[in-house]
Amino acid sequence: MLHRVAPAAPDPILGLTEAYLADPHPDKINLAVGVFKDADGQTPVLAAVKEAERRLIEGETTKGYLPIGGAPAYGRAVRAMLLSTDDPRINDPRINDPRIDDGRAWTADTPGGTGALRVAGDYFKQNHPDATVWLSDPTWANHAGIFSAAGVATRTYAYLDDAGLALGLDAMLAAIRKMAAGDVVLLHGCCHNPTGVDPTAAQWEAIAAAIAAAGVLPLVDFAYQGFGDGLDADAAGLRAVASACEEWLVCSSYSKNFGLYRDRVGALTIATGSAAATSAVASQVKAVVRRSYSNPPAHGAQVVLTILSDPELRGQWEAELSAMRERIHGMRGAFAAGLDERGVSLGAKGNGFVTAQKGMFTMSGLSRPEVDALRERFSIYVVGSGRINVAGMTEQNLPVLCDAIAAVRAG
Repeated sequence: MLHRVAPAAPDPILGLTEAYLADPHPDKINLAVGVFKDADGQTPVLAAVKEAERRLIEGETTKGYLPIGGAPAYGRAVRAMLLSTDDPRINDPRINDPRIDDGRAWTADTPGGTGALRVAGDYFKQNHPDATVWLSDPTWANHAGIFSAAGVATRTYAYLDDAGLALGLDAMLAAIRKMAAGDVVLLHGCCHNPTGVDPTAAQWEAIAAAIAAAGVLPLVDFAYQGFGDGLDADAAGLRAVASACEEWLVCSSYSKNFGLYRDRVGALTIATGSAAATSAVASQVKAVVRRSYSNPPAHGAQVVLTILSDPELRGQWEAELSAMRERIHGMRGAFAAGLDERGVSLGAKGNGFVTAQKGMFTMSGLSRPEVDALRERFSIYVVGSGRINVAGMTEQNLPVLCDAIAAVRAG
Protein backbone atom coordinates (compact mmCIF):
# COMPACT_ATOMS: atom_id res chain seq x y z
CA MET A 1 0.00 0.00 0.00
CA LEU A 2 2.58 2.59 1.08
CA HIS A 3 4.86 1.88 -1.86
CA ARG A 4 2.16 3.05 -4.30
CA VAL A 5 1.93 6.61 -2.91
CA ALA A 6 3.05 9.33 -5.35
CA PRO A 7 5.38 12.06 -4.08
CA ALA A 8 3.79 15.35 -3.04
CA ALA A 9 4.61 18.55 -4.86
CA PRO A 10 7.29 20.60 -3.10
CA ASP A 11 6.05 23.43 -0.88
CA PRO A 12 6.25 26.67 -2.91
CA ILE A 13 8.37 28.34 -0.20
CA LEU A 14 10.01 25.69 1.97
CA GLY A 15 10.68 23.59 -1.13
CA LEU A 16 12.89 26.41 -2.39
CA THR A 17 14.92 26.20 0.80
CA GLU A 18 15.51 22.51 0.16
CA ALA A 19 16.72 23.35 -3.34
CA TYR A 20 18.89 26.13 -1.94
CA LEU A 21 20.54 23.79 0.56
CA ALA A 22 21.34 21.34 -2.22
CA ASP A 23 22.81 24.06 -4.45
CA PRO A 24 26.64 23.89 -4.51
CA HIS A 25 27.09 27.52 -5.64
CA PRO A 26 29.41 29.26 -3.12
CA ASP A 27 27.57 32.59 -3.31
CA LYS A 28 23.98 31.35 -3.33
CA ILE A 29 21.33 33.58 -1.73
CA ASN A 30 18.04 32.49 -0.15
CA LEU A 31 15.43 35.27 -0.20
CA ALA A 32 12.45 32.92 -0.27
CA VAL A 33 11.71 31.82 3.30
CA GLY A 34 10.61 34.48 5.78
CA VAL A 35 13.51 34.48 8.22
CA PHE A 36 15.36 37.53 9.59
CA LYS A 37 19.10 37.74 8.97
CA ASP A 38 21.56 40.00 10.78
CA ALA A 39 24.49 41.82 9.15
CA ASP A 40 26.47 38.56 9.14
CA GLY A 41 23.70 36.64 7.41
CA GLN A 42 22.76 34.73 10.56
CA THR A 43 19.39 34.29 12.27
CA PRO A 44 20.36 35.30 15.81
CA VAL A 45 19.08 34.19 19.19
CA LEU A 46 18.02 37.39 20.93
CA ALA A 47 19.88 38.25 24.12
CA ALA A 48 16.58 38.66 25.97
CA VAL A 49 15.61 35.15 24.86
CA LYS A 50 18.94 33.74 26.04
CA GLU A 51 18.49 35.30 29.48
CA ALA A 52 14.87 34.12 29.73
CA GLU A 53 15.96 30.59 28.82
CA ARG A 54 18.72 30.66 31.41
CA ARG A 55 16.21 31.60 34.11
CA LEU A 56 13.75 28.96 32.97
CA ILE A 57 16.31 26.15 32.90
CA GLU A 58 17.66 27.06 36.33
CA GLY A 59 14.21 27.30 37.87
CA GLU A 60 12.43 24.47 36.06
CA THR A 61 10.96 21.87 38.37
CA THR A 62 8.67 19.85 36.10
CA LYS A 63 8.07 18.65 32.57
CA GLY A 64 4.40 18.00 33.25
CA TYR A 65 1.74 18.70 30.63
CA LEU A 66 0.31 22.16 30.20
CA PRO A 67 -3.49 22.58 30.14
CA ILE A 68 -5.08 22.09 26.72
CA GLY A 69 -5.20 25.84 26.15
CA GLY A 70 -1.80 26.52 27.68
CA ALA A 71 -0.87 28.56 30.74
CA PRO A 72 -3.48 31.24 31.56
CA ALA A 73 -0.71 33.76 32.33
CA TYR A 74 0.64 33.33 28.80
CA GLY A 75 -2.82 33.94 27.38
CA ARG A 76 -3.17 37.15 29.35
CA ALA A 77 0.27 38.35 28.23
CA VAL A 78 -0.72 37.71 24.61
CA ARG A 79 -3.97 39.66 24.97
CA ALA A 80 -2.20 42.52 26.70
CA MET A 81 0.27 42.90 23.83
CA LEU A 82 -2.61 42.85 21.35
CA LEU A 83 -4.88 45.27 23.19
CA SER A 84 -2.89 47.43 25.60
CA THR A 85 0.08 49.78 25.78
CA ASP A 86 2.41 51.14 28.42
CA ASP A 87 3.08 54.24 26.31
CA PRO A 88 1.62 57.29 28.16
CA ARG A 89 1.64 59.30 24.91
CA ILE A 90 -1.13 57.15 23.44
CA ASN A 91 -4.60 58.19 24.54
CA ASP A 92 -7.05 55.94 22.75
CA PRO A 93 -10.11 54.32 24.38
CA ARG A 94 -9.58 51.18 22.31
CA ILE A 95 -6.29 50.54 24.07
CA ASN A 96 -6.11 48.89 27.49
CA ASP A 97 -9.24 47.05 26.46
CA PRO A 98 -11.19 45.51 29.37
CA ARG A 99 -11.51 42.30 27.34
CA ILE A 100 -7.95 41.48 28.38
CA ASP A 101 -9.28 40.31 31.74
CA ASP A 102 -13.09 40.34 31.84
CA GLY A 103 -13.72 36.92 30.27
CA ARG A 104 -14.97 38.11 26.90
CA ALA A 105 -11.65 37.12 25.32
CA TRP A 106 -9.68 33.91 25.74
CA THR A 107 -6.36 32.71 24.35
CA ALA A 108 -5.05 29.27 23.44
CA ASP A 109 -1.31 28.60 23.30
CA THR A 110 -0.65 27.03 19.88
CA PRO A 111 2.34 25.59 17.98
CA GLY A 112 3.14 28.74 16.05
CA GLY A 113 0.86 30.99 14.03
CA THR A 114 0.36 28.16 11.55
CA GLY A 115 -0.98 25.97 14.35
CA ALA A 116 -3.34 28.76 15.39
CA LEU A 117 -4.67 29.04 11.84
CA ARG A 118 -5.24 25.30 11.59
CA VAL A 119 -7.03 25.20 14.95
CA ALA A 120 -9.22 28.06 13.73
CA GLY A 121 -9.91 26.17 10.50
CA ASP A 122 -10.90 22.99 12.34
CA TYR A 123 -13.10 25.04 14.67
CA PHE A 124 -14.88 26.66 11.69
CA LYS A 125 -15.43 23.31 9.97
CA GLN A 126 -16.91 21.71 13.06
CA ASN A 127 -19.01 24.63 14.31
CA HIS A 128 -19.69 26.87 11.28
CA PRO A 129 -19.55 24.42 8.37
CA ASP A 130 -21.29 26.76 5.92
CA ALA A 131 -18.85 29.63 6.46
CA THR A 132 -16.44 30.61 3.71
CA VAL A 133 -13.05 32.05 4.66
CA TRP A 134 -12.12 34.99 2.44
CA LEU A 135 -8.41 35.47 1.72
CA SER A 136 -6.74 38.55 0.27
CA ASP A 137 -5.49 38.27 -3.30
CA PRO A 138 -2.57 37.74 -2.94
CA THR A 139 -1.98 36.16 0.45
CA TRP A 140 0.54 33.91 2.20
CA ALA A 141 0.98 30.78 0.09
CA ASN A 142 0.00 28.46 2.95
CA HIS A 143 -3.31 30.10 3.88
CA ALA A 144 -5.43 28.31 1.28
CA GLY A 145 -3.76 24.98 2.01
CA ILE A 146 -4.37 25.22 5.74
CA PHE A 147 -8.08 25.87 5.38
CA SER A 148 -8.45 23.36 2.56
CA ALA A 149 -6.88 20.69 4.77
CA ALA A 150 -9.43 21.57 7.44
CA GLY A 151 -12.23 21.18 4.91
CA VAL A 152 -13.14 24.87 4.90
CA ALA A 153 -14.15 26.64 1.70
CA THR A 154 -12.08 29.67 0.69
CA ARG A 155 -12.54 32.52 -1.75
CA THR A 156 -10.48 35.64 -2.42
CA TYR A 157 -11.13 39.35 -2.18
CA ALA A 158 -9.36 42.14 -4.05
CA TYR A 159 -6.49 43.70 -2.09
CA LEU A 160 -4.12 45.57 -4.40
CA ASP A 161 -4.76 48.35 -6.91
CA ASP A 162 -4.41 47.83 -10.65
CA ALA A 163 -0.66 48.47 -10.53
CA GLY A 164 -0.26 45.84 -7.84
CA LEU A 165 1.89 48.03 -5.58
CA ALA A 166 -0.62 49.79 -3.30
CA LEU A 167 -3.87 49.00 -1.49
CA GLY A 168 -6.98 48.96 -3.66
CA LEU A 169 -9.27 50.13 -0.84
CA ASP A 170 -12.43 50.71 -2.86
CA ALA A 171 -12.32 47.23 -4.40
CA MET A 172 -11.56 45.67 -1.02
CA LEU A 173 -14.50 47.43 0.65
CA ALA A 174 -16.79 46.48 -2.21
CA ALA A 175 -15.81 42.84 -1.80
CA ILE A 176 -16.42 42.91 1.96
CA ARG A 177 -19.89 44.40 1.46
CA LYS A 178 -20.80 41.46 -0.79
CA MET A 179 -19.66 38.75 1.65
CA ALA A 180 -22.40 36.71 3.27
CA ALA A 181 -23.13 37.35 6.92
CA GLY A 182 -21.45 34.61 8.92
CA ASP A 183 -18.52 34.28 6.54
CA VAL A 184 -14.97 34.88 7.77
CA VAL A 185 -12.59 37.48 6.38
CA LEU A 186 -8.89 36.90 7.00
CA LEU A 187 -6.90 40.10 7.48
CA HIS A 188 -3.15 40.58 7.84
CA GLY A 189 -2.68 42.59 11.03
CA CYS A 190 0.45 44.31 9.70
CA CYS A 191 3.32 43.73 7.27
CA HIS A 192 1.07 42.05 4.72
CA ASN A 193 2.56 38.82 3.40
CA PRO A 194 3.53 38.76 0.54
CA THR A 195 3.10 42.38 -0.52
CA GLY A 196 4.27 44.55 2.39
CA VAL A 197 1.27 46.80 1.61
CA ASP A 198 -0.64 47.81 4.76
CA PRO A 199 -3.75 49.96 5.20
CA THR A 200 -3.36 53.36 6.82
CA ALA A 201 -5.08 54.05 10.15
CA ALA A 202 -7.97 55.73 8.32
CA GLN A 203 -8.26 52.83 5.89
CA TRP A 204 -8.34 50.37 8.78
CA GLU A 205 -11.28 52.30 10.25
CA ALA A 206 -13.15 52.00 6.96
CA ILE A 207 -12.33 48.29 6.67
CA ALA A 208 -13.47 47.60 10.24
CA ALA A 209 -16.73 49.49 9.69
CA ALA A 210 -17.44 47.54 6.49
CA ILE A 211 -16.81 44.22 8.25
CA ALA A 212 -19.12 45.13 11.12
CA ALA A 213 -21.86 46.27 8.74
CA ALA A 214 -21.60 43.06 6.68
CA GLY A 215 -21.88 40.79 9.72
CA VAL A 216 -18.64 39.06 8.74
CA LEU A 217 -16.32 37.52 11.33
CA PRO A 218 -12.79 39.01 11.23
CA LEU A 219 -9.85 36.63 11.59
CA VAL A 220 -6.57 38.55 11.96
CA ASP A 221 -3.31 36.81 11.08
CA PHE A 222 -0.82 38.71 13.23
CA ALA A 223 2.62 37.26 12.50
CA TYR A 224 4.82 40.37 12.46
CA GLN A 225 3.84 42.69 15.31
CA GLY A 226 6.72 45.11 15.81
CA PHE A 227 8.31 44.58 12.39
CA GLY A 228 6.39 47.40 10.68
CA ASP A 229 6.31 50.61 12.71
CA GLY A 230 6.39 49.33 16.31
CA LEU A 231 4.39 47.17 18.70
CA ASP A 232 1.56 49.64 19.26
CA ALA A 233 1.51 51.15 15.79
CA ASP A 234 1.33 47.70 14.23
CA ALA A 235 -1.67 46.81 16.39
CA ALA A 236 -3.73 49.77 15.13
CA GLY A 237 -5.58 47.67 12.57
CA LEU A 238 -6.48 44.95 15.03
CA ARG A 239 -7.62 47.51 17.58
CA ALA A 240 -9.82 49.23 14.98
CA VAL A 241 -11.40 45.87 14.16
CA ALA A 242 -11.79 44.96 17.85
CA SER A 243 -13.49 48.31 18.46
CA ALA A 244 -15.94 47.97 15.59
CA CYS A 245 -16.69 44.24 15.91
CA GLU A 246 -17.96 42.44 19.00
CA GLU A 247 -16.61 39.09 17.81
CA TRP A 248 -13.16 38.45 16.33
CA LEU A 249 -10.23 36.03 16.30
CA VAL A 250 -6.48 36.63 16.17
CA CYS A 251 -3.77 34.14 15.17
CA SER A 252 -0.48 35.35 16.64
CA SER A 253 3.04 34.18 15.87
CA TYR A 254 6.21 34.87 17.86
CA SER A 255 8.60 33.31 15.36
CA LYS A 256 9.70 36.64 13.96
CA ASN A 257 9.48 39.25 16.71
CA PHE A 258 11.03 36.98 19.36
CA GLY A 259 13.19 35.02 16.89
CA LEU A 260 11.64 31.75 18.12
CA TYR A 261 11.27 30.17 14.70
CA ARG A 262 12.05 26.57 15.60
CA ASP A 263 10.31 26.70 18.98
CA ARG A 264 6.89 27.14 17.30
CA VAL A 265 5.26 29.71 19.56
CA GLY A 266 1.87 31.17 18.74
CA ALA A 267 -1.62 31.82 20.03
CA LEU A 268 -5.27 31.83 19.00
CA THR A 269 -7.30 34.55 20.70
CA ILE A 270 -11.09 34.65 20.47
CA ALA A 271 -13.46 37.41 21.58
CA THR A 272 -17.25 37.54 21.83
CA GLY A 273 -19.79 39.79 23.48
CA SER A 274 -20.04 37.85 26.73
CA ALA A 275 -17.95 35.68 29.01
CA ALA A 276 -20.47 32.86 28.62
CA ALA A 277 -20.26 32.88 24.82
CA THR A 278 -16.46 33.02 24.92
CA SER A 279 -16.37 30.10 27.34
CA ALA A 280 -18.52 28.06 24.97
CA VAL A 281 -16.28 28.82 21.99
CA ALA A 282 -13.19 28.09 24.09
CA SER A 283 -14.60 24.68 24.96
CA GLN A 284 -14.95 23.88 21.28
CA VAL A 285 -11.43 25.11 20.56
CA LYS A 286 -10.12 22.90 23.36
CA ALA A 287 -11.94 19.94 21.82
CA VAL A 288 -10.20 20.66 18.51
CA VAL A 289 -6.82 20.84 20.22
CA ARG A 290 -7.41 17.64 22.17
CA ARG A 291 -8.06 15.75 18.95
CA SER A 292 -5.01 17.27 17.28
CA TYR A 293 -1.88 17.82 19.39
CA SER A 294 -3.62 17.43 22.79
CA ASN A 295 -1.77 20.25 24.56
CA PRO A 296 0.88 22.79 23.56
CA PRO A 297 4.65 22.73 23.98
CA ALA A 298 5.82 24.78 26.95
CA HIS A 299 9.30 26.13 26.34
CA GLY A 300 8.76 28.86 23.76
CA ALA A 301 5.61 30.20 25.40
CA GLN A 302 7.40 30.32 28.75
CA VAL A 303 10.20 32.31 27.12
CA VAL A 304 7.69 34.84 25.77
CA LEU A 305 5.88 35.03 29.12
CA THR A 306 9.13 35.47 31.04
CA ILE A 307 10.18 38.36 28.81
CA LEU A 308 6.82 40.11 28.82
CA SER A 309 6.49 39.74 32.61
CA ASP A 310 9.86 41.28 33.51
CA PRO A 311 10.33 45.03 32.85
CA GLU A 312 14.10 44.72 32.36
CA LEU A 313 13.84 41.80 29.95
CA ARG A 314 10.94 43.40 28.11
CA GLY A 315 12.94 46.60 27.63
CA GLN A 316 15.88 44.59 26.30
CA TRP A 317 13.61 42.66 23.95
CA GLU A 318 11.92 45.80 22.65
CA ALA A 319 15.32 47.33 21.93
CA GLU A 320 16.36 44.22 20.00
CA LEU A 321 13.05 44.20 18.14
CA SER A 322 13.56 47.85 17.19
CA ALA A 323 17.04 47.03 15.91
CA MET A 324 15.64 44.24 13.72
CA ARG A 325 12.93 46.55 12.39
CA GLU A 326 15.40 49.32 11.61
CA ARG A 327 17.70 46.87 9.89
CA ILE A 328 14.85 45.79 7.61
CA HIS A 329 14.00 49.42 6.89
CA GLY A 330 17.64 50.09 6.07
CA MET A 331 17.85 47.15 3.67
CA ARG A 332 14.72 48.35 1.89
CA GLY A 333 16.34 51.71 1.28
CA ALA A 334 19.62 50.14 0.18
CA PHE A 335 17.81 47.76 -2.17
CA ALA A 336 15.87 50.58 -3.84
CA ALA A 337 19.05 52.68 -4.11
CA GLY A 338 21.02 49.76 -5.55
CA LEU A 339 18.42 49.23 -8.25
CA ASP A 340 18.33 52.96 -9.02
CA GLU A 341 22.12 52.98 -9.43
CA ARG A 342 21.85 50.22 -12.02
CA GLY A 343 19.03 51.88 -13.90
CA VAL A 344 16.56 49.15 -12.95
CA SER A 345 12.95 50.09 -12.20
CA LEU A 346 10.80 47.32 -10.73
CA GLY A 347 7.67 49.48 -10.62
CA ALA A 348 6.04 51.65 -13.27
CA LYS A 349 7.08 54.73 -11.29
CA GLY A 350 10.44 53.53 -10.02
CA ASN A 351 11.45 51.71 -6.86
CA GLY A 352 9.88 53.95 -4.22
CA PHE A 353 7.26 51.30 -3.48
CA VAL A 354 9.99 49.15 -1.90
CA THR A 355 10.58 51.68 0.88
CA ALA A 356 6.87 52.44 1.27
CA GLN A 357 6.02 48.82 2.02
CA LYS A 358 6.43 47.36 5.50
CA GLY A 359 7.76 44.22 7.10
CA MET A 360 9.89 41.40 5.80
CA PHE A 361 8.57 41.10 2.27
CA THR A 362 8.19 43.03 -0.95
CA MET A 363 6.33 42.01 -4.06
CA SER A 364 9.15 42.91 -6.39
CA GLY A 365 7.33 42.92 -9.71
CA LEU A 366 9.73 40.30 -11.05
CA SER A 367 8.07 37.94 -13.52
CA ARG A 368 8.18 34.17 -13.18
CA PRO A 369 10.75 33.85 -16.01
CA GLU A 370 12.92 36.45 -14.24
CA VAL A 371 12.60 34.57 -10.95
CA ASP A 372 13.60 31.37 -12.70
CA ALA A 373 16.57 33.11 -14.32
CA LEU A 374 17.77 34.42 -10.96
CA ARG A 375 17.80 30.86 -9.62
CA GLU A 376 19.24 29.16 -12.70
CA ARG A 377 21.90 31.73 -13.59
CA PHE A 378 22.84 33.18 -10.19
CA SER A 379 21.60 30.72 -7.51
CA ILE A 380 19.36 33.43 -6.04
CA TYR A 381 16.16 31.94 -4.65
CA VAL A 382 12.96 34.02 -4.74
CA VAL A 383 9.34 32.82 -4.47
CA GLY A 384 7.73 32.27 -7.87
CA SER A 385 5.30 35.16 -7.33
CA GLY A 386 8.26 37.55 -7.12
CA ARG A 387 8.06 37.91 -3.34
CA ILE A 388 11.46 38.82 -1.90
CA ASN A 389 12.42 38.53 1.76
CA VAL A 390 14.03 41.92 2.38
CA ALA A 391 14.99 40.72 5.87
CA GLY A 392 17.28 38.15 4.23
CA MET A 393 19.37 40.81 2.48
CA THR A 394 22.78 41.79 3.83
CA GLU A 395 25.36 44.40 2.92
CA GLN A 396 27.38 41.57 1.35
CA ASN A 397 24.72 39.94 -0.81
CA LEU A 398 22.83 43.10 -1.82
CA PRO A 399 25.21 44.17 -4.63
CA VAL A 400 25.16 40.61 -6.00
CA LEU A 401 21.35 40.64 -5.94
CA CYS A 402 21.04 44.02 -7.65
CA ASP A 403 23.59 43.04 -10.33
CA ALA A 404 21.70 39.81 -10.97
CA ILE A 405 18.32 41.56 -11.25
CA ALA A 406 19.86 44.05 -13.71
CA ALA A 407 21.26 41.16 -15.72
CA VAL A 408 17.98 39.24 -15.98
CA ARG A 409 16.12 42.43 -16.84
CA ALA A 410 18.61 43.03 -19.62
CA GLY A 411 17.84 39.55 -20.98
